[in-house]
Parts: sequence; C-alpha cells; structure tokens
Amino acid sequence: MTLLTGADIILPGRIISGGTVAIDGDRITDVLEGTRSGGEDLTGHLLLPGFIDVHVHGLHGLDALAGDDAIAAIARLMPRFGVTAFCPTSLACPPAALERMLTAVGRARAQPPQGARVLPAHLESNFINPEYKGAQPASCLRSPRETVRDGDFSGRDILDVIAAARSDVGILTIAPELDGALELIADLVRHGHRVSLGHSAATFDEALAGIDAGATQATHLFNRMPPVAHRAPGLAGAVLAQDALAAEIICDAVHVHPAMVHMALAAKGPDRIMAITDGTAGAGLPRGAAAQIGGRLITVGDAAYLEDGTIAGSVLTMDQAFGVLVTRVGATLPAAAMACATTPARELGLHGMGVISPGAVADVIVMDQSLRVVRTYIGGKIAYDVRGAGL
Repeated sequence: MTLLTGADIILPGRIISGGTVAIDGDRITDVLEGTRSGGEDLTGHLLLPGFIDVHVHGLHGLDALAGDDAIAAIARLMPRFGVTAFCPTSLACPPAALERMLTAVGRARAQPPQGARVLPAHLESNFINPEYKGAQPASCLRSPRETVRDGDFSGRDILDVIAAARSDVGILTIAPELDGALELIADLVRHGHRVSLGHSAATFDEALAGIDAGATQATHLFNRMPPVAHRAPGLAGAVLAQDALAAEIICDAVHVHPAMVHMALAAKGPDRIMAITDGTAGAGLPRGAAAQIGGRLITVGDAAYLEDGTIAGSVLTMDQAFGVLVTRVGATLPAAAMACATTPARELGLHGMGVISPGAVADVIVMDQSLRVVRTYIGGKIAYDVRGAGL
C-alpha cells in the first residue's frame, strides 16, 4: 500500500486540499479528506491524473515516423513531462513508412510499459485537403477513392496498411469534403477507429455530414481550417457548435491565441476539449536546434518550422500545455486537468484512466506550486522522480 498525503488533489470539478490518495498495486483504492500518517508527505504539492497526449509526433530529437526504437524511446522520456499515455502521431507518408511506424507502435504496446503507455497511433493521414495541408507533404496526399497510381502508391495502398494493423491505429484525421471521404469515415468507424476532422476546407454543412458519417473528434481546432466567419462558420464553427465533436487544441500560445483557447473552453467546456502538444522532435530541444519530422528538417523556435518558414507542429510538452491553460488562458486547475487527462481518456475509451478516483488506474503525477512535474507514477510505480529515483 502506498499513501500519498498532504497534496491538493485535483478532481473533476473540485479540489481536496491536503488530502490523501491510497494506492494498492496498480490501482487507486481510496481518495480521502485530510492527511494520514505513514505516507509520502506531499504537502505544498498538487496531485493530478497523468496527462494523455492524443497528438504528438516526437520529442527530444526523436520522430515517431523514424520507426525502429523511436516509439519506445519517446515513451521512456514522456513521464518527466507528466505524460502517462500518448498516441504516437504520423504525417501523411508512403505505405512503407506507415507500416514501419505501426510495427514499432505494435511492438512497444506489446511490452510492459517502459515509461508512458503507448496507445494506438493517431494518423494525421493521407486523406486531407491539399489547400490546408500545412507542413504535410503534398506528394503523399491521396483521394479515398484512388485505387491505382502509376509508379507510386494509391490511397488503397494506405488503407491496406491500416487494415493490416487495425488494433494499433486509434485515430485518423480526415477532411470530410474530399470525394469518398464520408464513405471512408463510415468504414473506419465500423472497424473500430476514431475519426477526427481536420486539415480541411469543409463548410459547416460538410462538417455536419462528417459527424453524421461517424466522426467524433476534430484535429487541432482553428489550425489548418478556415477561420470562423459569421456567415460562413465552416469546420471550426461546427466544432464549437456541435457537442458530438471533442476538439483537440494546441496549448502553446503560438498556434492558438490564449483568448481563443479560453473561448473554446467557454463554448464547449473542458469535458469536450483535449489539450494536445502536436509536439515534434524539436520539443525539449533548445531554440535554434535542428530536428526532423517525417524525414524533413525542422528548426526549433517558438514552434517547429520547415526550411521555408512553414510552421510544422510545436515544441511543446504536456506540462507546459497545462501551465499555459492555468497561467495564460485562466483555466481552473480542475478544468485544465480535465482537458489534459480526463477528456482524452474518455474520448479514447480508456476506462479507469485520466481521473483520480477509487478503482482507477494509478497513473498520477505530482507537481510543485510552479507547475513543474516532480514525480510521475504509472500503474502505481514511480516512472519519474526529479530527484533521480526511477529514471
């Protein structure tokens, strides 16, 4: 039995000041008011559910599309940033690269956690609108209806790779206005995948059609979609108006102004917002450092940038995202924890995760008053300690 006592415990909608969490094995057995003797004294700290990042391409020089040991290596680094589970995320890429990444994801998921839990991948897929591709390689974008392509690969080739690795594919980002996209969304949902609308020029009605086909999420709200206009709300307007969609939002104060994040939280509530990093291999590296995303060079600044200046994801980590929500957006601690942990867990169907409650999985983090991660527990075991234990 492990007792974590004295910390302010962040629960959905409220805080227990100076409470106690009891852990037995890999489960939380009790959440109590007041302190208890004989436990780990965490007075002056915060105790939160472990963060879950549903959209992250890399970290600290490691790119998820590099395959081999990259996914497992990213997982080992994640706990120091408070992440207890994450979805490795791809860019649009050729079938061989996708197959290599999904093989690495499957291999990492088959092993006992050596760091953060590796969840099924998020494919920021080949089926997006070229006009809103951002840093996605145009040469890899395909039509859902495309079955033959001379000398290269087709959309069907990508779908065949996905079909061969169903259990390791969790989310796919799709532009619903593409020819054949609605049929593809419905088929993916039938096979147990979650579809997220994004990188899209969809009108409001086209977004609603995507929801009707089975989409339940939106990829990085406001980014790589038309801005909201009062006569043409578009995809972003549909996301804000429709409870059926849970929305990712990049909380680095670069991709989305904090005032817009505040607006999204006010419109949808933290139970429909998922804070993400959209982090790249540049995350955790110093400004000016070089890294790669999908084999292309990126440079670290206030975000990650391609050589032509195109923004190519963030250099954010989830502890920083939590900090932005609290200090710059003005979210309460429970609301920020919900967006960083509880909502992602629920949207991914991770029962007993993303919350501190009796019977839940003991994936919890300890933060100091500066919102710095000082310890991470995964399955009740220390996965990171700022003092050096468990590294």
